[in-house]
Amino acid sequence: MARQRLSFLQIWNMCFGFFGIQIGFGLQNANTSRIFQTLGVDVNHLAILWIAAPATGLLVQPIIGHLSDKTWGRLGRRRPYFFWGAILTTLALVVMPNSPTLWVAAAALWIMDASINITMEPFRAFVGDNLPDAQRATGYAMQSFFIGLGAVLASALPWMLTNWFQVANTAPAGQIPDAVRIAFYTGGAGLLLAVLWTVFTTREYSPDQLAAFEVAEHEALGFGPHEEPEPSVNAYVALGVGGVLGGLALALLVWGAGLEKELYVLAGLIFVFGVAGVAGARFKRIGRTDNGFSEVLSDVFRMPRTMRQLAVVQFFSWFGLFAMWIYTTPAVAAVHFHATDAASKAYNQGADWVGVLFAVYNGVAALAALLIPLMVQATSRRVSHAICLGLGALGLLSFLLIRQPGLLWIGMVGVGFAWSSILSAPYSILAGALPARKMGVYMGIFNFFIVIPQLLAATVLGLLLKTFFGGQAIFALVLGAASFAIAAAATFAVRDTDTQRRPDAAKPA
Repeated sequence: MARQRLSFLQIWNMCFGFFGIQIGFGLQNANTSRIFQTLGVDVNHLAILWIAAPATGLLVQPIIGHLSDKTWGRLGRRRPYFFWGAILTTLALVVMPNSPTLWVAAAALWIMDASINITMEPFRAFVGDNLPDAQRATGYAMQSFFIGLGAVLASALPWMLTNWFQVANTAPAGQIPDAVRIAFYTGGAGLLLAVLWTVFTTREYSPDQLAAFEVAEHEALGFGPHEEPEPSVNAYVALGVGGVLGGLALALLVWGAGLEKELYVLAGLIFVFGVAGVAGARFKRIGRTDNGFSEVLSDVFRMPRTMRQLAVVQFFSWFGLFAMWIYTTPAVAAVHFHATDAASKAYNQGADWVGVLFAVYNGVAALAALLIPLMVQATSRRVSHAICLGLGALGLLSFLLIRQPGLLWIGMVGVGFAWSSILSAPYSILAGALPARKMGVYMGIFNFFIVIPQLLAATVLGLLLKTFFGGQAIFALVLGAASFAIAAAATFAVRDTDTQRRPDAAKPA
Protein backbone atom coordinates (compact mmCIF):
# COMPACT_ATOMS: atom_id res chain seq x y z
CA MET A 1 0.00 0.00 0.00
CA ALA A 2 1.53 3.32 -1.06
CA ARG A 3 0.62 6.89 -1.86
CA GLN A 4 -0.47 7.41 -5.44
CA ARG A 5 1.72 9.46 -7.73
CA LEU A 6 -0.04 12.71 -8.57
CA SER A 7 -0.26 14.32 -11.98
CA PHE A 8 1.28 17.69 -12.76
CA LEU A 9 -2.16 19.33 -12.55
CA GLN A 10 -2.88 17.73 -9.16
CA ILE A 11 0.43 19.00 -7.76
CA TRP A 12 -0.30 22.41 -9.31
CA ASN A 13 -3.71 22.59 -7.57
CA MET A 14 -2.24 21.38 -4.30
CA CYS A 15 0.42 24.13 -4.26
CA PHE A 16 -1.52 26.98 -5.89
CA GLY A 17 -2.69 28.30 -2.51
CA PHE A 18 0.91 29.23 -1.75
CA PHE A 19 0.67 31.79 -4.56
CA GLY A 20 -1.98 33.59 -2.53
CA ILE A 21 -0.20 33.20 0.81
CA GLN A 22 2.94 34.73 -0.63
CA ILE A 23 1.02 37.71 -1.99
CA GLY A 24 0.11 38.57 1.59
CA PHE A 25 3.58 37.76 2.91
CA GLY A 26 5.25 39.77 0.13
CA LEU A 27 3.09 42.84 0.74
CA GLN A 28 3.95 42.62 4.42
CA ASN A 29 7.70 42.29 3.81
CA ALA A 30 8.00 45.05 1.22
CA ASN A 31 5.74 47.65 2.84
CA THR A 32 5.70 47.24 6.64
CA SER A 33 8.81 49.35 7.25
CA ARG A 34 7.40 52.00 4.89
CA ILE A 35 4.08 52.08 6.77
CA PHE A 36 5.78 52.24 10.16
CA GLN A 37 8.10 55.06 9.07
CA THR A 38 5.16 56.95 7.56
CA LEU A 39 3.48 56.75 10.96
CA GLY A 40 6.54 58.28 12.60
CA VAL A 41 8.89 55.44 13.58
CA ASP A 42 12.64 56.14 13.63
CA VAL A 43 14.75 53.77 11.50
CA ASN A 44 16.60 52.49 14.59
CA HIS A 45 13.30 51.30 16.10
CA LEU A 46 11.96 49.48 13.05
CA ALA A 47 13.23 46.05 14.06
CA ILE A 48 11.42 45.94 17.40
CA LEU A 49 8.09 46.70 15.73
CA TRP A 50 8.62 43.78 13.37
CA ILE A 51 8.94 41.46 16.35
CA ALA A 52 5.21 40.69 16.36
CA ALA A 53 5.58 38.55 13.25
CA PRO A 54 8.20 36.03 14.42
CA ALA A 55 6.90 35.98 18.00
CA THR A 56 3.49 35.01 16.70
CA GLY A 57 4.94 32.28 14.51
CA LEU A 58 6.88 30.84 17.43
CA LEU A 59 3.65 30.25 19.32
CA VAL A 60 1.18 29.56 16.53
CA GLN A 61 2.95 27.16 14.19
CA PRO A 62 3.72 24.28 16.61
CA ILE A 63 0.19 24.51 18.01
CA ILE A 64 -1.39 24.52 14.54
CA GLY A 65 0.89 21.69 13.45
CA HIS A 66 -0.05 19.63 16.50
CA LEU A 67 -3.76 20.30 16.02
CA SER A 68 -3.68 19.57 12.30
CA ASP A 69 -1.98 16.23 12.97
CA LYS A 70 -5.03 15.30 15.05
CA THR A 71 -7.73 16.88 12.85
CA TRP A 72 -9.98 14.96 10.48
CA GLY A 73 -13.30 16.25 9.18
CA ARG A 74 -15.31 17.21 6.12
CA LEU A 75 -12.56 19.50 4.82
CA GLY A 76 -9.84 17.00 5.68
CA ARG A 77 -6.78 17.34 7.88
CA ARG A 78 -4.87 20.46 6.84
CA ARG A 79 -7.40 22.29 4.64
CA PRO A 80 -9.56 23.73 7.48
CA TYR A 81 -6.52 25.71 8.60
CA PHE A 82 -5.90 26.98 5.04
CA PHE A 83 -9.51 28.11 4.84
CA TRP A 84 -9.84 30.10 8.08
CA GLY A 85 -6.30 31.44 7.98
CA ALA A 86 -6.91 32.90 4.52
CA ILE A 87 -10.07 34.68 5.65
CA LEU A 88 -8.33 36.24 8.67
CA THR A 89 -5.29 37.27 6.62
CA THR A 90 -7.48 38.99 4.05
CA LEU A 91 -9.19 41.03 6.78
CA ALA A 92 -5.80 42.08 8.20
CA LEU A 93 -4.60 43.16 4.75
CA VAL A 94 -7.58 45.51 4.50
CA VAL A 95 -6.99 47.00 7.95
CA MET A 96 -3.22 47.58 7.93
CA PRO A 97 -2.90 50.29 5.21
CA ASN A 98 -5.80 52.16 6.79
CA SER A 99 -4.15 52.32 10.22
CA PRO A 100 -4.63 55.80 11.70
CA THR A 101 -1.97 55.29 14.37
CA LEU A 102 1.16 53.23 14.94
CA TRP A 103 -0.42 50.91 17.49
CA VAL A 104 -3.20 49.99 15.04
CA ALA A 105 -0.59 49.17 12.36
CA ALA A 106 1.41 47.06 14.83
CA ALA A 107 -1.74 45.19 15.89
CA ALA A 108 -2.70 44.59 12.26
CA LEU A 109 0.78 43.20 11.57
CA TRP A 110 0.40 40.83 14.53
CA ILE A 111 -3.01 39.60 13.36
CA MET A 112 -1.79 39.29 9.78
CA ASP A 113 1.22 37.21 10.73
CA ALA A 114 -0.79 34.97 13.06
CA SER A 115 -3.25 34.34 10.24
CA ILE A 116 -0.53 33.68 7.67
CA ASN A 117 1.03 31.18 10.09
CA ILE A 118 -2.31 29.40 10.53
CA THR A 119 -2.44 29.02 6.76
CA MET A 120 1.20 28.49 5.85
CA GLU A 121 2.64 25.75 8.03
CA PRO A 122 -0.03 23.10 7.33
CA PHE A 123 0.85 23.59 3.65
CA ARG A 124 4.36 22.25 4.38
CA ALA A 125 2.92 19.12 5.98
CA PHE A 126 0.32 18.90 3.19
CA VAL A 127 3.05 18.09 0.63
CA GLY A 128 4.59 15.49 2.90
CA ASP A 129 1.18 13.89 3.51
CA ASN A 130 -0.04 13.71 -0.07
CA LEU A 131 3.04 12.98 -2.16
CA PRO A 132 5.15 9.81 -2.34
CA ASP A 133 8.78 10.33 -1.43
CA ALA A 134 9.86 10.39 -5.07
CA GLN A 135 7.63 13.41 -5.75
CA ARG A 136 8.23 15.46 -2.61
CA ALA A 137 11.11 17.41 -4.10
CA THR A 138 8.84 18.30 -7.03
CA GLY A 139 6.09 19.37 -4.64
CA TYR A 140 8.35 21.67 -2.62
CA ALA A 141 9.85 23.07 -5.83
CA MET A 142 6.31 23.83 -7.04
CA GLN A 143 5.66 25.64 -3.76
CA SER A 144 8.82 27.70 -4.31
CA PHE A 145 7.66 28.51 -7.84
CA PHE A 146 4.31 29.84 -6.61
CA ILE A 147 5.97 31.65 -3.71
CA GLY A 148 8.19 33.43 -6.24
CA LEU A 149 5.29 34.39 -8.50
CA GLY A 150 3.15 35.60 -5.61
CA ALA A 151 5.95 37.67 -4.15
CA VAL A 152 6.76 39.22 -7.54
CA LEU A 153 3.21 40.45 -7.85
CA ALA A 154 3.03 41.63 -4.24
CA SER A 155 6.39 43.41 -4.24
CA ALA A 156 5.77 45.22 -7.51
CA LEU A 157 2.12 46.15 -6.94
CA PRO A 158 2.68 49.67 -5.52
CA TRP A 159 5.18 50.48 -8.29
CA MET A 160 2.83 49.10 -10.94
CA LEU A 161 -0.11 51.09 -9.61
CA THR A 162 1.96 54.29 -9.62
CA ASN A 163 3.69 53.88 -12.96
CA TRP A 164 1.01 52.09 -14.97
CA PHE A 165 -2.19 53.49 -13.48
CA GLN A 166 -1.00 56.86 -12.08
CA VAL A 167 -2.08 56.05 -8.52
CA ALA A 168 -0.39 58.41 -6.06
CA ASN A 169 2.62 57.00 -4.20
CA THR A 170 2.94 59.97 -1.86
CA ALA A 171 0.57 61.34 0.75
CA PRO A 172 0.53 64.02 3.46
CA ALA A 173 2.73 63.30 6.48
CA GLY A 174 1.32 60.50 8.59
CA GLN A 175 -0.91 59.06 5.84
CA ILE A 176 -0.40 55.89 3.79
CA PRO A 177 -0.15 56.52 0.00
CA ASP A 178 -3.06 55.31 -2.15
CA ALA A 179 -0.76 52.99 -4.12
CA VAL A 180 0.04 51.04 -0.96
CA ARG A 181 -3.57 50.86 0.20
CA ILE A 182 -4.92 49.62 -3.14
CA ALA A 183 -2.07 47.09 -3.38
CA PHE A 184 -3.15 45.62 -0.04
CA TYR A 185 -6.79 45.39 -1.14
CA THR A 186 -5.84 43.69 -4.42
CA GLY A 187 -3.48 41.32 -2.63
CA GLY A 188 -6.11 40.34 -0.08
CA ALA A 189 -8.55 39.34 -2.81
CA GLY A 190 -5.89 37.35 -4.63
CA LEU A 191 -4.82 35.54 -1.47
CA LEU A 192 -8.33 34.45 -0.60
CA LEU A 193 -9.16 33.18 -4.09
CA ALA A 194 -5.90 31.24 -4.47
CA VAL A 195 -6.20 29.47 -1.12
CA LEU A 196 -9.84 28.60 -1.73
CA TRP A 197 -8.81 27.07 -5.06
CA THR A 198 -6.51 24.63 -3.26
CA VAL A 199 -9.09 23.92 -0.56
CA PHE A 200 -11.78 22.90 -3.05
CA THR A 201 -9.69 21.16 -5.73
CA THR A 202 -7.62 18.79 -3.57
CA ARG A 203 -8.19 15.83 -1.33
CA GLU A 204 -6.31 14.38 1.63
CA TYR A 205 -5.48 10.93 2.96
CA SER A 206 -7.04 10.01 6.29
CA PRO A 207 -4.82 9.46 9.37
CA ASP A 208 -5.40 5.69 9.09
CA GLN A 209 -4.27 5.68 5.47
CA LEU A 210 -1.13 7.67 6.32
CA ALA A 211 -0.30 5.24 9.12
CA ALA A 212 -0.68 2.31 6.72
CA PHE A 213 1.57 4.04 4.14
CA GLU A 214 4.28 4.54 6.74
CA VAL A 215 4.19 0.89 7.84
CA ALA A 216 4.44 -0.23 4.21
CA GLU A 217 7.33 2.13 3.52
CA HIS A 218 9.22 0.90 6.59
CA GLU A 219 8.78 -2.72 5.50
CA ALA A 220 9.92 -1.99 1.95
CA LEU A 221 12.95 0.07 2.94
CA GLY A 222 13.96 -1.79 6.07
CA PHE A 223 14.19 1.40 8.12
CA GLY A 224 12.15 4.41 9.11
CA PRO A 225 12.59 7.83 10.67
CA HIS A 226 14.52 7.51 13.93
CA GLU A 227 12.80 8.89 17.03
CA GLU A 228 14.75 9.88 20.12
CA PRO A 229 13.68 8.45 23.50
CA GLU A 230 11.29 10.35 25.76
CA PRO A 231 13.03 13.20 27.64
CA SER A 232 13.68 12.66 31.34
CA VAL A 233 12.56 14.88 34.19
CA ASN A 234 16.15 16.08 34.48
CA ALA A 235 16.11 17.26 30.86
CA TYR A 236 13.04 19.39 31.58
CA VAL A 237 14.60 20.70 34.79
CA ALA A 238 17.80 21.69 32.95
CA LEU A 239 15.77 23.61 30.37
CA GLY A 240 13.69 25.24 33.10
CA VAL A 241 16.53 26.31 35.37
CA GLY A 242 18.75 27.40 32.50
CA GLY A 243 16.00 29.38 30.81
CA VAL A 244 14.69 31.14 33.91
CA LEU A 245 18.15 32.06 35.21
CA GLY A 246 19.40 33.03 31.74
CA GLY A 247 16.41 35.28 31.09
CA LEU A 248 16.68 36.98 34.45
CA ALA A 249 20.44 37.45 34.07
CA LEU A 250 20.06 39.07 30.64
CA ALA A 251 17.28 41.36 31.92
CA LEU A 252 19.48 42.47 34.83
CA LEU A 253 22.38 43.09 32.44
CA VAL A 254 20.19 45.25 30.19
CA TRP A 255 18.94 47.20 33.21
CA GLY A 256 22.30 47.57 34.91
CA ALA A 257 24.29 48.50 31.82
CA GLY A 258 21.58 50.71 30.34
CA LEU A 259 21.45 48.70 27.12
CA GLU A 260 18.72 49.04 24.50
CA LYS A 261 15.29 48.15 25.88
CA GLU A 262 14.65 45.89 22.88
CA LEU A 263 16.89 43.32 24.58
CA TYR A 264 14.22 42.83 27.24
CA VAL A 265 12.22 41.01 24.57
CA LEU A 266 15.03 38.51 24.09
CA ALA A 267 15.35 38.09 27.85
CA GLY A 268 11.61 37.50 28.09
CA LEU A 269 11.75 34.84 25.37
CA ILE A 270 14.52 32.94 27.18
CA PHE A 271 12.56 33.19 30.44
CA VAL A 272 9.39 31.83 28.81
CA PHE A 273 11.31 28.81 27.50
CA GLY A 274 12.54 28.25 31.04
CA VAL A 275 9.02 28.40 32.44
CA ALA A 276 7.93 25.87 29.80
CA GLY A 277 10.69 23.54 31.01
CA VAL A 278 9.57 23.89 34.63
CA ALA A 279 5.97 23.14 33.65
CA GLY A 280 7.13 20.17 31.58
CA ALA A 281 9.05 18.74 34.54
CA ARG A 282 6.00 19.13 36.76
CA PHE A 283 3.69 17.33 34.33
CA LYS A 284 6.29 14.57 33.89
CA ARG A 285 6.61 14.00 37.64
CA ILE A 286 2.87 13.65 38.20
CA GLY A 287 2.37 11.51 35.10
CA ARG A 288 0.13 13.98 33.25
CA THR A 289 1.80 14.05 29.86
CA ASP A 290 -1.28 13.27 27.76
CA ASN A 291 -1.91 16.91 26.86
CA GLY A 292 -0.95 19.06 23.89
CA PHE A 293 1.60 21.14 25.79
CA SER A 294 3.53 18.11 27.05
CA GLU A 295 3.39 16.39 23.68
CA VAL A 296 4.78 19.39 21.80
CA LEU A 297 7.49 19.98 24.42
CA SER A 298 8.47 16.31 24.29
CA ASP A 299 8.69 16.49 20.51
CA VAL A 300 11.07 19.45 20.81
CA PHE A 301 13.46 17.26 22.79
CA ARG A 302 12.99 14.33 20.39
CA MET A 303 13.87 16.13 17.15
CA PRO A 304 15.63 13.83 14.66
CA ARG A 305 19.36 14.45 14.22
CA THR A 306 18.91 15.70 10.66
CA MET A 307 16.42 18.27 11.94
CA ARG A 308 18.88 19.49 14.59
CA GLN A 309 21.59 19.94 11.97
CA LEU A 310 19.25 21.75 9.61
CA ALA A 311 18.29 24.03 12.49
CA VAL A 312 21.73 25.68 12.36
CA VAL A 313 21.41 26.26 8.62
CA GLN A 314 17.92 27.71 9.04
CA PHE A 315 18.99 29.98 11.89
CA PHE A 316 21.64 31.83 9.90
CA SER A 317 19.64 31.76 6.66
CA TRP A 318 16.66 33.51 8.22
CA PHE A 319 18.75 35.98 10.22
CA GLY A 320 20.11 37.17 6.89
CA LEU A 321 16.66 37.30 5.30
CA PHE A 322 15.20 39.28 8.19
CA ALA A 323 18.04 41.81 8.02
CA MET A 324 17.25 42.28 4.33
CA TRP A 325 13.48 42.60 4.78
CA ILE A 326 13.71 45.17 7.56
CA TYR A 327 16.52 47.36 6.27
CA THR A 328 16.57 47.27 2.47
CA THR A 329 14.06 50.13 2.14
CA PRO A 330 15.84 52.59 4.49
CA ALA A 331 19.25 51.45 3.18
CA VAL A 332 18.43 52.04 -0.49
CA ALA A 333 16.57 55.26 0.25
CA ALA A 334 19.51 56.66 2.23
CA VAL A 335 22.47 55.42 0.16
CA HIS A 336 21.10 55.30 -3.38
CA PHE A 337 18.36 57.97 -3.28
CA HIS A 338 19.95 60.18 -0.59
CA ALA A 339 16.74 60.48 1.42
CA THR A 340 15.87 59.70 5.05
CA ASP A 341 12.55 61.58 5.35
CA ALA A 342 9.78 59.02 4.84
CA ALA A 343 7.42 61.75 3.57
CA SER A 344 9.80 62.97 0.85
CA LYS A 345 9.40 62.17 -2.83
CA ALA A 346 12.94 60.76 -3.07
CA TYR A 347 12.36 58.39 -0.16
CA ASN A 348 9.15 57.06 -1.70
CA GLN A 349 10.87 56.63 -5.06
CA GLY A 350 13.49 54.57 -3.26
CA ALA A 351 10.80 52.55 -1.46
CA ASP A 352 9.03 51.86 -4.76
CA TRP A 353 12.33 50.76 -6.30
CA VAL A 354 12.89 48.35 -3.41
CA GLY A 355 9.51 46.86 -4.25
CA VAL A 356 10.77 46.29 -7.79
CA LEU A 357 14.02 44.78 -6.48
CA PHE A 358 12.05 42.43 -4.24
CA ALA A 359 9.98 41.49 -7.27
CA VAL A 360 13.22 40.70 -9.12
CA TYR A 361 14.55 38.34 -6.46
CA ASN A 362 11.19 36.63 -6.18
CA GLY A 363 10.95 36.30 -9.94
CA VAL A 364 14.43 34.80 -10.02
CA ALA A 365 13.35 32.47 -7.20
CA ALA A 366 10.46 31.20 -9.32
CA LEU A 367 12.82 30.43 -12.20
CA ALA A 368 15.45 29.01 -9.83
CA ALA A 369 12.84 26.54 -8.57
CA LEU A 370 13.04 24.98 -12.03
CA LEU A 371 16.85 25.03 -12.15
CA ILE A 372 17.72 23.89 -8.63
CA PRO A 373 16.55 20.27 -9.22
CA LEU A 374 19.10 20.12 -12.05
CA MET A 375 21.78 21.45 -9.68
CA VAL A 376 20.81 18.75 -7.19
CA GLN A 377 21.16 16.04 -9.85
CA ALA A 378 24.60 17.35 -10.81
CA THR A 379 25.83 17.65 -7.21
CA SER A 380 23.63 16.91 -4.17
CA ARG A 381 20.97 18.68 -2.15
CA ARG A 382 23.54 19.90 0.35
CA VAL A 383 26.00 21.22 -2.22
CA SER A 384 23.24 22.86 -4.24
CA HIS A 385 21.85 24.57 -1.14
CA ALA A 386 25.29 25.80 -0.09
CA ILE A 387 25.93 27.26 -3.55
CA CYS A 388 22.61 29.09 -3.51
CA LEU A 389 23.26 30.53 -0.04
CA GLY A 390 26.69 31.69 -1.20
CA LEU A 391 25.09 33.49 -4.14
CA GLY A 392 22.70 35.15 -1.68
CA ALA A 393 25.63 36.38 0.43
CA LEU A 394 27.28 37.95 -2.62
CA GLY A 395 23.96 39.53 -3.59
CA LEU A 396 23.45 41.29 -0.27
CA LEU A 397 27.08 42.42 -0.15
CA SER A 398 26.67 44.03 -3.57
CA PHE A 399 24.38 46.72 -2.09
CA LEU A 400 27.41 48.18 -0.33
CA LEU A 401 29.49 48.15 -3.51
CA ILE A 402 26.98 49.16 -6.21
CA ARG A 403 25.95 52.80 -5.98
CA GLN A 404 23.76 53.12 -9.09
CA PRO A 405 20.14 52.22 -8.19
CA GLY A 406 19.48 50.82 -11.65
CA LEU A 407 22.15 48.13 -11.16
CA LEU A 408 21.00 46.83 -7.78
CA TRP A 409 18.98 44.10 -9.52
CA ILE A 410 22.26 42.25 -10.11
CA GLY A 411 22.53 41.40 -6.42
CA MET A 412 18.91 40.33 -6.36
CA VAL A 413 19.71 37.47 -8.74
CA GLY A 414 21.87 35.86 -6.07
CA VAL A 415 19.29 36.55 -3.39
CA GLY A 416 16.64 34.92 -5.59
CA PHE A 417 18.59 31.66 -5.80
CA ALA A 418 19.12 31.69 -2.03
CA TRP A 419 15.44 32.38 -1.34
CA SER A 420 14.24 29.62 -3.66
CA SER A 421 16.57 27.08 -2.09
CA ILE A 422 15.71 28.14 1.48
CA LEU A 423 12.05 27.51 0.68
CA SER A 424 12.58 24.03 -0.70
CA ALA A 425 15.87 22.28 0.10
CA PRO A 426 15.57 22.13 3.93
CA TYR A 427 12.00 20.79 3.73
CA SER A 428 12.91 18.25 1.07
CA ILE A 429 15.74 16.96 3.29
CA LEU A 430 13.61 17.10 6.44
CA ALA A 431 10.51 15.29 5.16
CA GLY A 432 12.28 11.94 4.90
CA ALA A 433 13.47 12.16 8.50
CA LEU A 434 10.02 12.70 10.07
CA PRO A 435 7.37 10.18 11.19
CA ALA A 436 4.14 10.71 9.20
CA ARG A 437 1.91 10.99 12.27
CA LYS A 438 3.97 13.96 13.49
CA MET A 439 4.61 15.71 10.19
CA GLY A 440 2.60 18.77 11.18
CA VAL A 441 4.01 19.33 14.64
CA TYR A 442 7.61 18.82 13.52
CA MET A 443 7.13 21.24 10.64
CA GLY A 444 5.81 23.69 13.24
CA ILE A 445 8.74 23.08 15.58
CA PHE A 446 11.12 23.48 12.63
CA ASN A 447 9.69 26.97 12.36
CA PHE A 448 11.44 27.76 15.69
CA PHE A 449 14.66 28.01 13.70
CA ILE A 450 13.06 30.53 11.41
CA VAL A 451 11.45 32.52 14.20
CA ILE A 452 14.25 32.61 16.78
CA PRO A 453 16.77 34.28 14.42
CA GLN A 454 14.07 36.78 13.43
CA LEU A 455 13.45 37.60 17.08
CA LEU A 456 17.18 37.93 17.63
CA ALA A 457 17.50 40.18 14.58
CA ALA A 458 14.59 42.30 15.76
CA THR A 459 16.16 42.80 19.17
CA VAL A 460 19.83 43.30 18.30
CA LEU A 461 20.10 44.67 14.75
CA GLY A 462 19.04 48.16 15.74
CA LEU A 463 21.51 48.10 18.64
CA LEU A 464 24.34 46.84 16.41
CA LEU A 465 23.69 49.51 13.79
CA LYS A 466 23.52 52.27 16.37
CA THR A 467 26.58 51.10 18.30
CA PHE A 468 28.99 50.08 15.55
CA PHE A 469 27.74 51.56 12.27
CA GLY A 470 26.39 55.00 13.12
CA GLY A 471 22.81 53.92 12.48
CA GLN A 472 23.49 53.29 8.77
CA ALA A 473 20.98 50.73 7.55
CA ILE A 474 23.21 49.58 4.67
CA PHE A 475 25.41 47.67 7.12
CA ALA A 476 22.47 45.50 8.17
CA LEU A 477 22.68 44.05 4.65
CA VAL A 478 26.39 43.36 5.17
CA LEU A 479 25.56 41.48 8.37
CA GLY A 480 22.93 39.57 6.42
CA ALA A 481 25.55 38.58 3.84
CA ALA A 482 27.82 37.24 6.59
CA SER A 483 24.92 35.25 8.01
CA PHE A 484 24.19 33.65 4.63
CA ALA A 485 27.85 32.65 4.33
CA ILE A 486 27.79 30.92 7.72
CA ALA A 487 24.60 29.07 6.74
CA ALA A 488 26.28 27.86 3.55
CA ALA A 489 29.19 26.42 5.52
CA ALA A 490 26.84 24.75 8.05
CA THR A 491 24.99 22.97 5.24
CA PHE A 492 27.89 20.56 4.79
CA ALA A 493 27.38 19.25 8.35
CA VAL A 494 23.81 18.10 7.60
CA ARG A 495 23.22 14.36 7.26
CA ASP A 496 20.76 13.97 4.40
CA THR A 497 19.01 10.75 5.44
CA ASP A 498 17.07 10.63 2.17
CA THR A 499 20.21 9.41 0.38
CA GLN A 500 19.65 6.05 2.13
CA ARG A 501 16.61 5.59 -0.10
CA ARG A 502 18.63 5.69 -3.31
CA PRO A 503 19.62 2.27 -4.55
CA ASP A 504 23.04 3.53 -5.65
CA ALA A 505 23.88 5.12 -2.30
CA ALA A 506 26.61 3.20 -0.61
CA LYS A 507 26.29 5.11 2.60
CA PRO A 508 24.41 8.10 3.98
CA ALA A 509 25.60 11.49 2.86
